[in-house]
Amino acid sequence: MKTTVQISLDLVDIPEALQTAEMALEAGVDWLEAGTPLIIAEGMNGVRALRGAFPGVPIVADLKTMDGGWLEAELMAKAGATHVVVMERAHTETIKVVVQAGRDLGVAVMGDNLGADDPVAAAKRLEDLGCDFVIHHVGYDERRGAAAAGRPVPSPLDDLPRVVGAVGVPVQAVGGLSVEQAMRAPELGSPLVVLGAPLTIDADAFKTASGDLPAVLGEICRHVHAYGEVGPAAPGTKEA
Repeated sequence: MKTTVQISLDLVDIPEALQTAEMALEAGVDWLEAGTPLIIAEGMNGVRALRGAFPGVPIVADLKTMDGGWLEAELMAKAGATHVVVMERAHTETIKVVVQAGRDLGVAVMGDNLGADDPVAAAKRLEDLGCDFVIHHVGYDERRGAAAAGRPVPSPLDDLPRVVGAVGVPVQAVGGLSVEQAMRAPELGSPLVVLGAPLTIDADAFKTASGDLPAVLGEICRHVHAYGEVGPAAPGTKEA
């Protein structure tokens, strides 16, 4: 699919999310993510606000579904999401009903392997159960815990080539990417690059990061978009 940059709006109020989203889109970002903190703080109102402000932009609703899969997928789709996220560690039936809801409601399903003992096997399971994308994810707490203990901080790039090689759907690399790592992801087979904490979001306060963020985002977008087509084609999604 064509290389794509997504910003994770891991913020806790709608006005800041809208302001950050507008800045990101002007810098060249392609997809918006209603991050988990935004959904926890504002519910589906956060997704609806993004859809109302940016009617033609793909929106990922990162609710990290673990149960009640059909209902949660339906709520997100009705609010305007084009992509929903289900966790690989959920029960098989949950993943199945989210996938079915995606087919019936016209949204793409992204399966997240966060916390898997074997991220490659987890990615393959998600594909086998019908997910349209795999999110290869090293989590916020895992990264911070390693840093606090003085251990090497894991990166999703560590296992990314193995995950990409195991599945036939597009893979998204998520988890604390630096500028350099974000720009390398397509070289490792990931067409979907997610920018979140600490690059674009303050990892301690869940606020928009300081500094010349538009310039940083613009640099990353230009570099990532220059790769063109990477990996398998993306599935179709509903019109936003």
